[in-house]
Amino acid sequence: MACRACTGTAGKPPRCCRASTCASTRERVAIIGRSGSGKSTLLNILGCLDRPSAGAYRIAGQDASLLGPDALAALRREYFGFIFQRYDLLPHLSALDNAGMPALYAGMERAARDQRARALLERLGMGHRLDYRPAQLSGGQQQRVSIARALMNGGAVILADEPTGALDRASHHDVLAQLRALHREGHTIVIVTHDPEVAASADRIIEIQDGAIVADRRTGACPSARTSQPARLPEPPAAGGARRALPFATLRAGLGTAWHAMLTHRMRALLTMLGIVIGIASVIAVVGLGEGAKRRVVADFHAMGSHTMDIYPGAERGGEDPRALQSLREADLPVLAAQPYVDSLSPVTYGTPALRRGNRRLDVSTLGVGHAYARASNTRLAAGTWFSADDVARRAQVAVIDENLRTRLFGAHGDPLGEIVLVGQVPLRIVGVAVSRKSLLDGDDTLWIWLPYTTHMSRLAPQDYFQGIKLRLKPGGGAWQVADVERLLARRHGRKDFFVTTNDSFIRSIEGTANALTLMVSAIAVVSLVVGGVGVMNIMLVSVSERTREIGIRMAVGARPSDIRQQFLIEAVLICLVGGVLGVVMAWAIGIVFGWLQDAIAMYLSPLAVLGACATAAATGIGFGFVPARNASKLDPVAALARG
Repeated sequence: MACRACTGTAGKPPRCCRASTCASTRERVAIIGRSGSGKSTLLNILGCLDRPSAGAYRIAGQDASLLGPDALAALRREYFGFIFQRYDLLPHLSALDNAGMPALYAGMERAARDQRARALLERLGMGHRLDYRPAQLSGGQQQRVSIARALMNGGAVILADEPTGALDRASHHDVLAQLRALHREGHTIVIVTHDPEVAASADRIIEIQDGAIVADRRTGACPSARTSQPARLPEPPAAGGARRALPFATLRAGLGTAWHAMLTHRMRALLTMLGIVIGIASVIAVVGLGEGAKRRVVADFHAMGSHTMDIYPGAERGGEDPRALQSLREADLPVLAAQPYVDSLSPVTYGTPALRRGNRRLDVSTLGVGHAYARASNTRLAAGTWFSADDVARRAQVAVIDENLRTRLFGAHGDPLGEIVLVGQVPLRIVGVAVSRKSLLDGDDTLWIWLPYTTHMSRLAPQDYFQGIKLRLKPGGGAWQVADVERLLARRHGRKDFFVTTNDSFIRSIEGTANALTLMVSAIAVVSLVVGGVGVMNIMLVSVSERTREIGIRMAVGARPSDIRQQFLIEAVLICLVGGVLGVVMAWAIGIVFGWLQDAIAMYLSPLAVLGACATAAATGIGFGFVPARNASKLDPVAALARG
C-alpha cells in the first residue's frame, strides 16, 4: 500500500520526511494515530526498511527508492538506530554482543566493538549485566540494551516503535528519560506511540489518519534553546581502517550462531547430518580397506622378491594344448642361467600328496624346486638349512617344511630337524624350516613342503617337464629383460609356448582392480551424500522459516543480504563438516573393529582421504545450503520483522 504520509504535494516530501525544521538542531518527533493508520509503515519507510509505493523519500538529497540493498543496509547501519516495542534482542547473545551487533556489520574490530558496547551499556546503567542473555533481563533492561544497540554506530536518527508499550511504569519513565537525554545530546528521535504522555514529551507531534497526515504541530521551543547538556555518550570509532576485518568478524560470529543453532536442536541436527556421516564413512572405509588390501598384496609380492619373474608353460594362461603345457624342460635351465641379468633361478613342480607321521595324516602342498629357490623367491629360513645342489643332483630325499607344518606336527617350539616324514610313499628327512608368509595369495592354513625337484619328478610325480621356472633378476634392469627372456625361449622352442609374469604386472592388475572397486563403491556412497545434502537443504529451509524475525532484526541493524547469505551458508557448511568429522570417526571405528575380526588386511586412513572427505562435506554444505541462504538474503526486512 502507498504511504500517503510520505507522498507530499507536487512531488515533494512533507515536513515529516525532512531532516529538520530548526536550523542546526535535531528534533524529537512523536507520530500518533489509531492502529492501522500507517504509523509503523511511515517509521519503516523513514528507516529504509520499506519503500514507498508512490512519492519520494530523500536522505541527504538521495532518493531512497533508487538505492540498492547494500546502500540501504549502510544507511540503516550507520545513520539510523531502531528501538522496537518487543526489544527484539537475539536470545542466544549476551547483552554485550546484542548491543555490539550493528558494529559487527560495520566492520569494527572485536576489541573496539566490545569497548564501545560496554561503554554504552554502562552509560545506560547496564554495566553489571554485560554477560546476561535477554531471558535473564527484565523488560526495562532489555529495552536499555536495545537503546545501546541503536546507538552503537552513532544513531543520528533514533526510530522507536512503541518503545514503552511493553514496560511497567518505572521502566516506562526510565526509557523516556533516556530518550530525552539522547535528544539533548544531538540525536533526532522519532517515536511511534499511542501513549499521550509519550507524545506530550516530544517537541513535535504528527498525527496520521488512514495513511495521511491530519495534524503537524509543535509543543515547545526548538531544541537549540536547551541548555542542559549531560555527559555525552562515547563516539563510535572510525570504521574505515577496521573494515578489513569484516569477513573474519562476520565469519566468527556466523560460526558462533551456527554452533548455537545446532546445540539448540541437537537431535534434528544429528538426524540431518546422518546421511553425510554414512556417506563419508562409507567412502573413507571403502577407500581405506581397498588401499589396505592393495598394500598387503603388493607387500606379499615384494616379499617374494622385488625383481622376480615367473615363466609358465602354455601359450597363455588357461591354455589347454597338452604339448604347450609340457614346454618347460631341463635344457632350458642352463640357457637362462647363462644370461648376465639373471641372479638366480629354480624350476618349480607342484603336488598335493598326503603326509604321514606316526598315526597323523595331513594334506600338504609340495614344491619341487632347485637349490637356489630360497634366493630366487626370497624365502627365509627359521631353522636349519636349504638343500644343496648336490642334494638336487643325487635326488636326495630331504625336505624343508614351513612353520605351519612344524606347528601341526611338532608343536610351535618343537625341533623337527632330522625327523622323518612320509610324503606319498617317499620318506623325507627334514633339514630346514622356512618362515611362513601370511599372504592374501595363499590361505594361512596351507601346509608347504619343499624338496629337490629331481626327487619330486622321479619319486612323487614322475614327469620330465616343469610347471614353472622362477627367476630372480639383478637390480637395474627393465622391461627389456622380460622381452629378452621371451625371445630367447621362443627361439629355442621354435614357437611361443609359454607366458611370463612379473610382480609389476600383478601389482598393476591388482591396483587397477582395487581402484575400479573403490570407484564403484564410492559412487554408491555418493548417493548417501546426496540424500544427506537434501536433508541439509530441507532443515536449512525450516531454519530460515523459524528464524525469519531474527533475519529481520539483523537487516534492521545493518546486515547486508550477503551477510545473511553468508550466515546460513556457514550453518549448512558447519552441519556438513561436523557430519564429515563424525564420518571420519565412524570409518576409523570400522577399521578398528575390522582389525579385531581379522588380521590379514589393515584399513589405511590416508590424510589425503580425510582432507578429501572434509572438503566433500564442505562442498555438500555449500551446494545444498545455497538455496536456503539465498532465500534468507532475499527476505523483505519489514515482512521478516512482522513474523515470529
